[in-house]
Amino acid sequence: MSKYVVSIDLGTTNTVMAYAETGSAQIRLFDIDQLTAPGEVGAAALLPSLRYHPATGEMADGELQLPWRADDVAGLSQVVIGRLARKLGAQVPGRLVASAKSWLSHPQVDRTAAILPWGAEADVPKVSPVAASASYLAHLRHAWNARFAAHPLEQQQLVLTIPASFDEGARALTLEAARMAGLPSLRLLEEPQAAFYDWLFRQRAALATELAETRLVLVCDVGGGTTDFSLMKVEASGDGQPAISRIGVGNHLILGGDNMDLALAHLVETRLAGGDAPARLSASRLSQLAERCRAAKELLLAADAPERTTVTLLGAGAKLIGGSRSAELTRDEVAALVVDGFFPLNETQAPAKRGRGAIVEFGLPYAADAAITRHLADFLRQHAAATRAALGLPADSTTIPIPDTLLLNGGVFRADALARRLEATLAGWRQQPLRVLHNDNPDVAVARGGVAYALGQAGQAPVIGGGSARSYFLLLDDAGEADKPRRAICILPRGAAENRELLLADRTFALRLGRPVRFHLASCTAETPQAGDVVELRPDDYIQLPPIATVLRDSSAADARKEIPVQLTAMLSEVGTLEVHCVAKEDAQRWLLEFQLRGEAAAEAGVADETPMPAGLTAAIEKIDRIFGARAQQVDIKEVKQLRAQLEHLLGSRESWPTPLLRRLFEALLERAKGRRRSPGHERAWLNLSGYCLRPGFGHPLDGWRIEQLWGMYETGVQHHQDSQVCAEWWTLWRRVSGGLSVEAQLRVLDDFAFNVQADAAERGRRPVTLVNGSEEDMLRLGASLERIPGNYKAEIGAWMLEQLRKAGKSAAKAAANKSRGGAADLAKAEAAQGRLLWGLSRVGARQPFHGSAHDVVDIGVVENWLDEVLKLDWKKVEPAGFAASHLARMTGDRSRDISDTLRAEVLRRLSGVGAPANWSAMVREVVQLDQADEKRMLGDALPPGLKLLS
Repeated sequence: MSKYVVSIDLGTTNTVMAYAETGSAQIRLFDIDQLTAPGEVGAAALLPSLRYHPATGEMADGELQLPWRADDVAGLSQVVIGRLARKLGAQVPGRLVASAKSWLSHPQVDRTAAILPWGAEADVPKVSPVAASASYLAHLRHAWNARFAAHPLEQQQLVLTIPASFDEGARALTLEAARMAGLPSLRLLEEPQAAFYDWLFRQRAALATELAETRLVLVCDVGGGTTDFSLMKVEASGDGQPAISRIGVGNHLILGGDNMDLALAHLVETRLAGGDAPARLSASRLSQLAERCRAAKELLLAADAPERTTVTLLGAGAKLIGGSRSAELTRDEVAALVVDGFFPLNETQAPAKRGRGAIVEFGLPYAADAAITRHLADFLRQHAAATRAALGLPADSTTIPIPDTLLLNGGVFRADALARRLEATLAGWRQQPLRVLHNDNPDVAVARGGVAYALGQAGQAPVIGGGSARSYFLLLDDAGEADKPRRAICILPRGAAENRELLLADRTFALRLGRPVRFHLASCTAETPQAGDVVELRPDDYIQLPPIATVLRDSSAADARKEIPVQLTAMLSEVGTLEVHCVAKEDAQRWLLEFQLRGEAAAEAGVADETPMPAGLTAAIEKIDRIFGARAQQVDIKEVKQLRAQLEHLLGSRESWPTPLLRRLFEALLERAKGRRRSPGHERAWLNLSGYCLRPGFGHPLDGWRIEQLWGMYETGVQHHQDSQVCAEWWTLWRRVSGGLSVEAQLRVLDDFAFNVQADAAERGRRPVTLVNGSEEDMLRLGASLERIPGNYKAEIGAWMLEQLRKAGKSAAKAAANKSRGGAADLAKAEAAQGRLLWGLSRVGARQPFHGSAHDVVDIGVVENWLDEVLKLDWKKVEPAGFAASHLARMTGDRSRDISDTLRAEVLRRLSGVGAPANWSAMVREVVQLDQADEKRMLGDALPPGLKLLS
C-alpha cells in the first residue's frame, strides 16, 4: 500500500505537484526545491517547465547544486530547471527550452529527436521534447524523494494530468517521458476533468446546494500552450447528490498564453527596429523577447495594472547592457491585442477561420485562428445535440445551446480582463447571465484535482461518472448496400464504467497472426444490449468509427502465419480511448487494439477506407498472378511488357486508381515478389508497378508494415543487375516510396547514393554485386527525395547538385554559341539537365518537407547561398529557376527556417518580372499549402486520388 496519493500537472508553462496521505481528505501542494539564483535554492509550488542549457564555462558546478545529486535524463552535463532557467532565458537568447508539452503533440517533427531549443545555434546542446518533459518529472521525483526518503515517489499512487484533447501519440509520449523519469506506473487524467474535480472536492460538503440550479458546466481550460473545452452534465440522483458525467471534449488546439506572448513580441519587435537594430530578430532573440513580453502581459492585464510598462531586450555577449533596446507597452494596447484578438465577443458565433494566417513561430503548428471564442463556438456547435438534451431544450432547435455554468481554468485566466471577457461572451450568446464557479487558484487547481480524482475512486470524494455514453460494436459483416442493416457484436454496452475491463466470455474469434488484419468499429446510442450480444444495426442508428489495421505477431514465433482462437476484452479509459484486447485461449497472450474515439481527423480517416473495389480487381490479380505467380507459366515477354496496359483496361486509367486499390495491388505483387527474377522484363515490370502502387510510402493504414516487407529486399538488390533499365526502375521504386522509409533506412540508401556519385573507377571495379548501379539522373531524383536524413547531409547533396548545375550552365552557354544542328541538340540536353538539377535543389533545400521532420531542413545560410546562385540565372530562359527559387524561399512562418526579408523581396521581384504563376509568389509571400500541380511537380509523381499531404 502506498502512503500517499500524488498528482502531477505537467504544464506547458509550470509543473505542479499535489498530494494527500492515503485515507486523508486533506490535499496539500508540494513545494518544489529549485534554483532561484546561481548557488541559491528555494522552494515554490510552481516549477516553471523550462530548461536552460548554459554555455561552456558560463556557470560553475557549485552554482547548480541542488539538495540531491542526479544525472540529467537527457544526458547533459549542466542544465538549469525552473525559476532560474526562466531568469537566465530572458537574458541569454537561444538556450532556453520552452513549451516542450506543445511539442509532444506536434506530428511534423520527430518528438524523440534532440530538437530543442528550436532554432538554436549549432553549439547549443539540444534535447528531445520527450526528454525535456521527462527532466521536469525527474526533478519532481528527486525533490520528493529528498523530502520523503522513506516513501519514494515511484512507489506512491500517481496521477498525471494531460490535455483532454491529446491524441493517442501525445499520450503515449507522455507516458514514455514518465518512464524515462523513473515513474513507470501512473494513471492519466484529463486536465479539464481535474479542474472540475478540484472544484467538486472543495464544495463537497454542500454540493447539492451549489449545483441545484446547474444542468451543464462548460470547463474552459486555457493554459500556456493548449486550449481545452469539456462539457459536464449535472443530473439529480436518488441519493440527493448530483450525478455528474462528462459528455463532450474538444479537439486539440495549440493555442494559449504562448501565442499571446508571441503576438506581443511581434508588436514590440517592430518598435525595437531602427538605427543599427535589425528589422527582424533571429528565432532565439524573438524567444527571449517573448519571455519578456509574458511578464509585461501579466502585469498589464492584472486587476490593478499600471498604465504602461517597458520591455527591455538585452544585448548579447559584451554588449549585454550597452546593446540593450527598450520599447513601451500600454495597458490599452495589450488589452486590445490580447483581449480583443484572442477573446473577441463574437456576437454572431462565427466559426474558427480555417486559413493559415495565424502566428506560426518556433516550428509549432499553432491554431490557424487565434480567436478562442470562435473555437468555442465550433465546440458548442459540434456538441449541440448532447447539450440540448442536458439542458432540456427541444431537439429541433436551430440555435447553438449555451451551458448555464462556467468553470475557468489555466494560467491565462489569472488575467481578470480575460476571465470577464469570456464570461461576457457566453452571457451574450445565452442572452442572460450564466453562473461562474469560483476557481481560487487556476495555477494549481489541476494538480489538486488529480488528487481529488484519486480520492473519489476510493470513495472519499465526489466523482465524475456516467460511464460510456454509447454502446460500441465490432462489425461482423462487410459493408454491403447502404440501406441494409449490419450484424455486429456488442463489446462495450452504454453506461459501462471507465477503467473496468469486460470479457466476452461466451464468444470466440479466429485471429490471424503475421498478416494484415482490420477491425471495424461502430458506436450507437439507440441500442442498449449486453456485452457479447449479436445485434443488427440499422444504418441510421450507428456511426462507423475509423477502423484499426495492424499486424499481430506471436511472441513465440514472430513470423508465424496462423489462426488461433481468441476472446475479446474491452475497456473505456478515462482519456477517451476504447481499449480492446485479443486474448489467446490457449496461453492468455494478449494483443492491444486501441481505438481513438475523438477528433475530426479520426472520423475522416474512416471514410476513405470504405472505397469500394472495382469489379475488375479479381481479374487484375489473376493477370498479376499469371506473370509473377509461383506456377511456371509460358508467358511471352510481350505479355509482361503489356501488364500495365492490361491492368488499366480492367481497372481504368492508373491515375484514377484510389489508394485502397493501389495498396491491394501492391500486396498482390508483394506475395509474388519471387516471380520478378524470371527475366529482366519481369523485374522491370514488378519494380515499376510496386513503386507506383505504394507511393508515397505512407498515408494509408498498414503502410508501415508494407514498407517493412519491401525493405527486406533492399540488401539483396536486383537479380538482373546488368540491365540498365532494371537498375533505373529499382531506384525509381525507392524514390517513390521514400516517404515511408525510416531515418535508418534513408541513411542506408544514402550510402549507395554516395557511392554512385562519388566512387572513382578503381572503387567501381570493387562494387559488390548487390549494390545497384545508378545513373546521375537516377541519383539526382533519389537524393532529392531523402527528406529524413540530417540537414548537413542534404547540404552536401545540394552542393553536388549546385556544382552539376554550374557545369550544365556552361554547357548550355557553349551550345547556344554553336549555331549548328548539333549545337541545338546539345542546348536542349543542357537545358533539360538544368531543369532536373534545379528541381533537385528545390527539393533538397525545401523549407517545408513533405514527409520529413522540420528540424532536418538545410540551414538558412546554406539555402540563401543556393538562392544567390539561382538568382544569377536568366529566369526567362531557364523557367525552372523561378520554380526552384519559390520553394527555397517558401514561407513557413518559422523564422528558424525562413530566409531573410531582403532576399525574399528579391525573389518576389524576379518572379513578378518573368510573369511566374501567382501561386509561386503566394508561397513566398505567405504561409500556404501547395496546389495539386505544384505538389505533383515537387514529388515527381501525382499523389493517389484522395491522399493529401499536409505540407
